[in-house]
Amino acid sequence: MQKFSKSLLLLHSVFFIHIFSAYAQQQPAIKLLEIPPIASIRGLSVVNDSVVWVSGTGGQAGLTTDGGKHWQWMKVPNHDSADWRSLHAFSSQRALLLNAGSPAHVMLTNDGGKSWETAYEDTSKGIFFDDIAFLNDSAGFAIGDPMPPDNKFAVITTEDRGKTWTRPMHLLMAEPGEAIFAASGTNVAVCANEKGGIITGGQVSRFIPGDGSQKPVLLPITQGSPSKGAFSLAFKPDGKTGVIVGGDYQHDKDTTNNCVYTTDDGKTWTVSPAPPAGYRSCVVYVKGNIFIATGTSGTDISRDGGVHWQKISEQGFHVAGVSPDGKKIWLAGSRKLGMIQL
Repeated sequence: MQKFSKSLLLLHSVFFIHIFSAYAQQQPAIKLLEIPPIASIRGLSVVNDSVVWVSGTGGQAGLTTDGGKHWQWMKVPNHDSADWRSLHAFSSQRALLLNAGSPAHVMLTNDGGKSWETAYEDTSKGIFFDDIAFLNDSAGFAIGDPMPPDNKFAVITTEDRGKTWTRPMHLLMAEPGEAIFAASGTNVAVCANEKGGIITGGQVSRFIPGDGSQKPVLLPITQGSPSKGAFSLAFKPDGKTGVIVGGDYQHDKDTTNNCVYTTDDGKTWTVSPAPPAGYRSCVVYVKGNIFIATGTSGTDISRDGGVHWQKISEQGFHVAGVSPDGKKIWLAGSRKLGMIQL
């Protein structure tokens, strides 16, 4: 009987070691790439497995056309102090940059960054754009923090792939102390069925549906101060399952109500019972039920639609992007580039 018990114990030990080893092997690893000359990268746009653009401080941007093996680094002339926090790329040749701060500029290249033209300029005092997004190949918009005197969010739109921009007449009113974070250019999620939406933070953190089918929803995410709220939003293509991450960037290891998820198009949001391990500035949908989130204190993965999260690395980044087939996840941050392959 004693020999049997020992054999059973040994069998259990081998079984659990095998399961743990297999589980550990399944956890994706981050491969660090070339060290960029940009101090802080918050703009990232993935065209395909080979073509990726990044942008950030010092008026700089970067482009790879061979899947991250080599990078071309460039400065936009006469914009040495610009912080290009928002970026949208159409191809290896055509891309748009939008800076955070005043004056605001949308810059357009049609030759892979060899030359740039000003597509839009706004010299209004206090103008601060946070994100740029496209509904299709031609129509897009940029959104920024509320502007005086009526406290409405700044919005500009384009119908010609970013060549020209206009201000719409009807703008959304912000709540007192409500703003949008320019942390990763992922405050807007666009889905094929016009679902998705926009998130806000600060004193008030809301989800604003993209199709106008319902009123803005007050989120159960942490909020109530300028450093807290929703920082990033991602939906599955069907627009039903979505995840919002954020927290308090001044306390980047605090997990209090830093992630919420929805399974009903954003009508209701639930706090994740096993959240990411701290403040997260970006979340991306990968494939299946997989989401990845990153921030200054690390990177996490969820395999069940944002309900439960596991930390996969202490390496922290500002922004992430996913290749169209979901096999490559690109990461960028403070003098840092990385990639995960699934």
